This record gives sequence, structure tokens and C-alpha cells, in this order.
Amino acid sequence: MSLESYAFGSMPDGREVRLHTLRNSRGMKVSVTDLGACLVSVRVPDGRGGRPDVCLGFDGATGYLGNTFCMGAIVGRNANRIAGARFDLMGTTHHLAANMGPDNIHSGPHFYFERLWTLARAREDSITLNLRSRRGDQGFPGAVDVNVTYTLTDENELRIDYDAMPDDATVINLTCHAMWNLNGHAAGSVLGHTLQLEADAYTPVDERMLPTGEIAPVDGTPYDLRTPKTLAAGAAKLGGYDINYVLHNDEHLERACTLTGDRTGISMDVYTDSPGLQLYTAPTLDQDGKDGVHYGSSAGVALETQFYPDFVHHKNFPQGVYAAGHAFRFTTAFAFHAGA
Repeated sequence: MSLESYAFGSMPDGREVRLHTLRNSRGMKVSVTDLGACLVSVRVPDGRGGRPDVCLGFDGATGYLGNTFCMGAIVGRNANRIAGARFDLMGTTHHLAANMGPDNIHSGPHFYFERLWTLARAREDSITLNLRSRRGDQGFPGAVDVNVTYTLTDENELRIDYDAMPDDATVINLTCHAMWNLNGHAAGSVLGHTLQLEADAYTPVDERMLPTGEIAPVDGTPYDLRTPKTLAAGAAKLGGYDINYVLHNDEHLERACTLTGDRTGISMDVYTDSPGLQLYTAPTLDQDGKDGVHYGSSAGVALETQFYPDFVHHKNFPQGVYAAGHAFRFTTAFAFHAGA
């Protein structure tokens, strides 16, 4: 195991941005930047002597300062949507910015993934990045001390541990918005990938992509991925996936899904103790990325472990509300396996 750090550019105010690279004994390499705690690169052995980079991203800090599609991003204080860009908590109405029509998405516009985080701890197999989110930040009550730890194991597993401690009652819902292409980040559409997802229910949405509050069975719908299906099969009927699945792990770390690349055969198991998983195939993706590559429609797929979208307005959903001194602690692990 080893850890190396490199210059990766600078912030508009001149502060240096660093790239931190973890390597294991089996040839896997993971790079993370302290700009947004973003996941920049994941190189995985493919069983044929290659090590494709399976994570969409940018070559330097400039790209992450204009990261429209949240590639590799750590999203907070609340991932996904909040209807009307407002919510009530402890008798007070809190107003957020309306950055998706009348609603809020990913707590923007002052996104966590556009800020410079502090390297809090570095080891041969892991790094911890810290962000102090002040009281009232993005419109949320209370201050939160956020730590995100990336760990690479010799079993080719990338683990992300979230630990966020509030000083007052507030909403906390963090996720990693990595965009995966197991054929390689420059390989084009992921719709030929196969996905098997351990969920028998999902949260239907309205025309604004907001949950209706219903928890519906996947039976007989294009959302049923309990047996492996190509992403193309559902995308053809839906125009692309952008939906939250209901997991039943009782906050234990369990496998939620397995994604498999159709060209490389590389597979990725996703383990989480979060209550939900947002599947997003990015049908409108249109952005220049690493190595001179242009990412077009469905060039990557996001598997975002999280609380359900707009949970603050649906009391029947698990609630990402935390009192002072009660930490948000969740883990997501991506376990990679070489193709045949």
C-alpha cells in the first residue's frame, strides 16, 4: 500500500489544490482531490493486463470548479431534492436556494464539492478529508463538522466512511456522486452495462422529479432490477433512470447492487448501510472530461447511497435529521472484480 500527493491546480483565491493517490499491492489505484473531496480516478485491473480508469472526471482543479454534473462529488449538506427549497424543523421554516426550478437539488448553489477541504489524516491505505460547514450554511440550521474517509484495501475494495457531527438539530444527507463506466471512462455509453439491484420497492416521482410519498413495488415495472438487466432495457422505456430505490438493510452494511461492464467484464459490488440508493444514468450528460474526452449521453452511471429524496416532507420516509451531538455515520464500499 502507498499514498502519494501531487499538485492539482489552484482555487480562484490562489490556494493550492492537491491530488492524493492510493495504490494497493494488486495494481488498483484511486485518486481523490481535496477540492470537494471528489473522487477523480479509479484504475482497476481487468484480468487482461489492463487497468482502465472506470470513474469519470477531470484532469485538474479547473474542471471541478465547474462540475455541472457532480462527477465524483461528495454532495452535502443534503443530497438530492427538497421540494419548494424550504422545510420546517423544530418549529422554524428554513429557506434554501431554488436551483432546480422552484426546488433545491444537492444543497446548491454553494456546493460542498466546489470547496477546498482540509486533509485531516493520511495513511498508506486511507485519507480523511474535513469540511467545517458553518451555522446557516446553504440555509441549513446548525454547524456540522464533516469527515469523509477513503480507504483502499488489498481486496480491490474502495470504502467511503462518512462522519458528520452537528452542533444543533439539522438535516444531514451525504453521498458520493461518482459516475462509473466499467468499460473505461472514455468508452462511451454505459447502457450496455448489466445491473442487478436488491430492492423490491422504489419511490415514484412527479413531473418535477419529486417523490409523491408513495413506496411502490417494482413488480411489473422497468424499475425491477432484482434479476440482472442491461441499463438499456429500462432506459429505452423510461428515457433513462433517475430514481430512488428502497433498501432493506436495517442500517447494516449489505450488498445493494452489482454493476458489470459489457466490454471489460469488470464488476462492481456496492455495499451500503444507507436506506436508499439513487440510480442515475445521466441521459443529458454533455461535458468535457479527462484525457480530452467528451462525455455524452449516459457516458456514466451514478449509484448514490442516501436518504430518500425530499424526506423532510414525507414522514413515512427514513429521516436524515440529527440532533446536536448525534453524528451522521454511514459507509459505502465499492468492491471490484476483474473480468474473465
